[in-house]
Amino acid sequence: MAETQSRGLVFAGKKRGTGTDDFDGDDIFVAKKSMLPTMASESDPAAALANARHEFGEHGGVNMSIEASATFTVMEPETMRRMFAGELGPDRDFFIYSRHFNPTVLNLGRLMAALEGTEAAYCTASGMSAISSVLLQLCSSGGHVVASRTLYGGTHALLTHFFPRACNITTTFVDIGDLEAVKNAIVEGKTKVLYFESMSNPTLTVANIPALSRIGHEKGTTVVVDNTFAPMVLSPARLGADVVLHSISKFISGGADVIAGAVCGPASLVNSMMDLHQGALMLLGPTMNAKVAFELSERIPHLGLRMKEHCRRAMEYAIRMKKLGLKVIYPGLEDHPQHELLKSMANKEYGYGGLLCVDMETEERANRLMHHLQNYTQFGFMAVSLGYYETLMSCSGSSTSSEMNAEEKELAGISPGLVRMSIGYIGTLEQKWSQLEKALSRMQDGTLLIKN
Repeated sequence: MAETQSRGLVFAGKKRGTGTDDFDGDDIFVAKKSMLPTMASESDPAAALANARHEFGEHGGVNMSIEASATFTVMEPETMRRMFAGELGPDRDFFIYSRHFNPTVLNLGRLMAALEGTEAAYCTASGMSAISSVLLQLCSSGGHVVASRTLYGGTHALLTHFFPRACNITTTFVDIGDLEAVKNAIVEGKTKVLYFESMSNPTLTVANIPALSRIGHEKGTTVVVDNTFAPMVLSPARLGADVVLHSISKFISGGADVIAGAVCGPASLVNSMMDLHQGALMLLGPTMNAKVAFELSERIPHLGLRMKEHCRRAMEYAIRMKKLGLKVIYPGLEDHPQHELLKSMANKEYGYGGLLCVDMETEERANRLMHHLQNYTQFGFMAVSLGYYETLMSCSGSSTSSEMNAEEKELAGISPGLVRMSIGYIGTLEQKWSQLEKALSRMQDGTLLIKN
């Protein structure tokens, strides 16, 4: 046990032996009660990550080994029965099948729990699978969700179309900044979830996480926050939220090469989602591949450094673009409606986010701007997603928010010409700014610049 503690391992108790499934009655961990480790919360996410469990490789490598096994063996027949009965679990290195638990994926979950300051976390095959699984675990048929009217298009479609049709789960959409409207929309005893994004996609509206969490808890609802846009910048669980979701495909990955998601929250919730009989993750099966989990585990340690540079450049570009007369939306600017709110909630030294928006008012102007930025000056790429080291640009109304109808977009504040930019950090800041200026000069015809 002393060696276990010295290595900072989260799982308590003796490890399984190499020849037999050795365990004794005093040390048996009842998996039904708690199948995942808990993490101590740190005020700074980088400090929490540094304190998280570090796995070593099978032969002493500084990087952990990849457990690329779909299924796992036991040494004694009785052990398998006990694992399926929930008496033995991954806390003691007893694994059944990688759709259930995999050691490499569990390690990534520990890092995500440390990052967000939650008791536990489990990583999934995509961000949407994380979102849908949590909502299905928390809501039964006839259940009700109160959600922000400004959400990623896929989430909006899930709540607007799929859930009512397939699950008899309904949603009331509200202006998440109107706390009184949020309070009035929650029906005590029926509303199971209050759902919003820490920074909305694509309008960059910042949610008052502490106030919304208080309202949700007073009304008996679970507060679920999608923090995909603001890892390191905001820590919703430390601000009162119950569950934090991520599309790891974005900033956390940073490479635009994998699809992955994460559910971070109370151990009781994450354990219930892995239950053999009732668990949404276990039964729906959005399993993360162990090789993907290994790659992501190697990227998280430098997430803080990457986020600082994403945010630094976004801030600088926002200031300069505003001076040129462009209509810029960025929470770091003092004229942003939630600038002071974000300043009060944000983790120090990480900035105000790596995304900014430029409202060109019409789709035609938005498309011309992106065309010149990509095809003439190589400032960035016309592509959806975010968090890449190159700048990615898209016209949200006709791309990532296209699932919403015209009225829904208007209510959400999504202009037809809203260009969402995920600011990259490749090259020097001045080099990339020069590319942006050249694109603006090339297309300037009296209609490009839109005064604030």
